[in-house]
Amino acid sequence: MLPIALRAEGRRALVVGGGNVALRKAEALIAAGLTLHVVAPAIDARLRALLDETHGSYALRPYAPGDLEGMLLAIAATDRDDVNLAVVNDARAARVLVCDARAPANGDFTMQTTVRVGELTFTVDSGGSTPAFAKRLARELREHFDASYDAAARTLARMRVYTRTVLDDDALRGAVMRELAELPIEELAAMNPSVAEHCVESVIERHHDDGAFSATGTAVCASRASALAMTQTRMVAARLAERGIATTIVNVTTTGDRVQDRPIAAIGSENVWVKELEVALRDGRAGYAVHSCKDLPGVLPDDMRLAAISRREDPRDAFCSERYARFEDLPSGAVVGTSSLRRRTQLQALRPDLRYEDIRGNVDTRLRKLRDGAYDAIVLAMAGLNRLNLRATHTVAFEPGAMVPAVAQGALAVETLAANEALARALREAVNDDRTERCVSAERAALRALRAGCNAPLGIHATLEDETMTIDLAYAQLDPLRVLRERIVASASDVRAAEALGEQIARALQARLAAGATRSVVLPRTQARPSRIADHLRARGIEVIEVREGEHGPDPLTHLPDFVLFPSSGSVAAARRYLDALRDAGARPRVAAMGPQSGAAARDAGFSPDLVSPDASIDAFVNLITEHLER
Repeated sequence: MLPIALRAEGRRALVVGGGNVALRKAEALIAAGLTLHVVAPAIDARLRALLDETHGSYALRPYAPGDLEGMLLAIAATDRDDVNLAVVNDARAARVLVCDARAPANGDFTMQTTVRVGELTFTVDSGGSTPAFAKRLARELREHFDASYDAAARTLARMRVYTRTVLDDDALRGAVMRELAELPIEELAAMNPSVAEHCVESVIERHHDDGAFSATGTAVCASRASALAMTQTRMVAARLAERGIATTIVNVTTTGDRVQDRPIAAIGSENVWVKELEVALRDGRAGYAVHSCKDLPGVLPDDMRLAAISRREDPRDAFCSERYARFEDLPSGAVVGTSSLRRRTQLQALRPDLRYEDIRGNVDTRLRKLRDGAYDAIVLAMAGLNRLNLRATHTVAFEPGAMVPAVAQGALAVETLAANEALARALREAVNDDRTERCVSAERAALRALRAGCNAPLGIHATLEDETMTIDLAYAQLDPLRVLRERIVASASDVRAAEALGEQIARALQARLAAGATRSVVLPRTQARPSRIADHLRARGIEVIEVREGEHGPDPLTHLPDFVLFPSSGSVAAARRYLDALRDAGARPRVAAMGPQSGAAARDAGFSPDLVSPDASIDAFVNLITEHLER
C-alpha cells in the first residue's frame, strides 16, 4: 500500500450507489475538493441535498460504462457485488482509479478517515476492517492536535520561505529546518513573522559556526576496524541517522591493533586504542569517534570532549570455557587467558592455584584460541559478547561483587573536538543516556582522582536505583597481592553529584593506602577463651578477625581477607554463616587448614584449602601462614 495525498480541487469523481455508504464516501470526496456525479436507481435524500448544495449532479438510473468519462476516480458503493465488480473492471479499462467500498482488496485504493486541523491533515486507515475504531482514533486526534499545531505549522512555513531566501545551500537549509521543526509547539505557535525570522537567523549562525558538519548534512566517524568496534560504531551511526544525519565510517588502525605480541600494559601507552582516533579528529578526517568507554583515559586532551555516553550493555566480566562449566570447576593449575591486569589480580585473589597467561586479539580470535585448546578458560566482557552475539560452550558472568568491572565497562563513548558544538549537540541528543552518564561520570571521577590509567589493577562500578547510587571499588596491591575493596551508597541526582561520590570513594581508598594496608585473616572460633593462634599472628603484625559460631563476619564486598584459617574441623562448622556470605558474594579468599582433618572438613564445605600444615601444630600452622603472607 502506498498512502498518498491527492490534490483534486476542481476534478470530477463518480460515485455508483445511493445509500449510506455512498453518502459517507461522497462527504469525504467533497471535503477534498472534488465535484461529484452520483449514479443509482434510487438516491438517499440526504445525498441529493448534499449534491445540490455543492453543485454536484446525479442520475436516477443503473450504472453504465460511459459514466466514467472525464472522471479522476470512481467509487463502487452499491449493495450488489456484480455491479461493483463491473465498475472496477470498467474503471481500470478506462484508466480511472477505483475503490470498491464493499471489497477494498478489489480496487486500487481505500478511503481513509481524515482529520484536518487548519493546513494539517491526518489520515487513519484501518484497511476497512474496523471503521468504528478508525472513527475513535480520528476523534482522539482532533482532541490532541488543537489549533496551536496549525499555528506552529504556519510559522514553520514562513520560516521555510525565509530560509530559502537567505540560504543557497540545500543541505544547510535542510539542517536548519530540521532544528527549527523540533522547537516546542507553543513557542512556534506564538511567533510573529519578525520573531520567526530572528529565530531562523540564530539557527543559521549557529550552524555556520560548524560549517564542515552542517553544510554537508553528514558526519564522518573514526572507528577501529574490528568486528566489535564496527558493530558499536554502527549502533551510534544508526541513532544519528534517526536525526537525519548520515554517517560515513573511516577505519583507523591504533597502536593496540598493531602491536599484538606484547601485553597491553607493556606497550607503553595508556591510550593504545584511542590516540590515533583522536588524530583523525584533529586533522579533519572525521568529525566524531566511537570508543569502548573503558578504553578512555581519565582525563581527555584539552581539545577533545565526550559528546555522549550510550546506554550501558551488561557491564560484567564473563568466564568462558569449552570444557568447564564454572570458574570454580577449573582444576588446580588450569590456564586462564586474560590481557587485563585488573581481571588477573581479582581472579588470582579468588583462585591463586590457577595459571594466568596473556591473550591478545579480537573477541572472535580469543574464542578461537579457546576452542583450539590454548587455554582452559578465558575472561571477556559480556558487553562485547552480547553485541557480537558470541558465546563459548560455557559462558557465565561473574557478579560485580566478586569481579568489579572496569571503569565504564559496557558503555560506549562518543568523542568530538571540543569546538565542534553542533555535531556534539546532535550526538548527545541522539545517543546520550542520562542514568548511564551519571554512573560512568562517577567511575571516571574516581579514576581521575586516583590518577590511574585504564590499565591499572582497578575496578570501579556504579549502579543507580531511583536516585541512590552504589559504587564498588576494588584495587589490587601487587607485592604481595592483596585486593582492597571500598563501597559507598548515597544520592546522586545529577552528574555533578555522581562525580562527587566518585571522588569520595577515591579518597577513601587513598586514606587506606596511606595508613598502610594491613594483612588480615579471618579465624573462626569454637571456644570463648583467648586463641594462641590469634596471639601469635597479631604479634607478627597480622590483623586477625575472629568470627564466633553464628556470626556473619566481615562483609566480603568491603573486606576480603588474605586467608580464612581453619584450625579444626569444628571451626569449619562455626564459620557456616560467613562461608555462606562468601558464596553469595562470589568471593573466595585463600584457605589454610591446620592438619589433614581440618583440610578435609574445609573441602567438604566447598572451600578446598590452598595450604594445609602437615601436622595439627599451632607453631607449624602459624609459621606456614606467616611465610605465605610475607611473600
